[in-house]
Amino acid sequence: MGTTQLETVPEPKYWHLKTVLSDALDSEFAVGEILPNERELAARFGVARATLRQALEQLELEGRLQRRRGVGTTVAPPRVGVGVGPEGGPHVWPGAPGDAWHTEDHEETEPPAPVARLLSTGGESVHAVRRSRTTSGQPVATEVLYVPAAVVSPPPADQDGLSSAAGAARARAVLRELHRLPLAGQDRTVELGSARADDARRLDRLPGAPVLVVTTRYLTDSGTSAVAVSTFRADTCRLSFSDSDAVSLLAG
Repeated sequence: MGTTQLETVPEPKYWHLKTVLSDALDSEFAVGEILPNERELAARFGVARATLRQALEQLELEGRLQRRRGVGTTVAPPRVGVGVGPEGGPHVWPGAPGDAWHTEDHEETEPPAPVARLLSTGGESVHAVRRSRTTSGQPVATEVLYVPAAVVSPPPADQDGLSSAAGAARARAVLRELHRLPLAGQDRTVELGSARADDARRLDRLPGAPVLVVTTRYLTDSGTSAVAVSTFRADTCRLSFSDSDAVSLLAG
């Protein structure tokens, strides 16, 4: 395997290198295979390590590569389909039968400022229900569902077996109360972001790894009654939209 020198090109050097690396991934490496270290790759392609890192980061963003703790940079597997919204369409609350999310924990807390604005809570505490999503045993998404205390009132923590330590049971109680309300519809926004430390740990990624952030408002006759902030791994997820603007997610 000889050294490949990059010629002067009008596009950024890292972008041209990304194309060259992508071709190499298709022809020389198998899914899950670990790439050579940065020094070896930089020498092979005749570029500075800073240029190489830019190209690798772009390939990770596009889902071609994965950086794994204690392993290194590996070739990413193909993507498979996973739905974003709950089964049953826009009039189904989270946690309904057929929901693929796993309910993990509950706390009462102040919501982030953007969520507080959507809920119009005025800084009051809300129920925060944390949920997770896996595909083929691998974590692909984590979510926090914010519900104002004025919207639902689950039983006190010392009733119905809901001890203060039973976060998952408390979370399910919040969802049960939410299901009593007639849901008028949902709307979603999607944006690219960087994984914060807590989300990165839950998704088995490095802090700062690219993620897709899906914010969903759940609407009742009285307005926005809940907001879910879902964080998906961008290295294994891509979004597609149907003719009716329904959102689906492809993940692997």
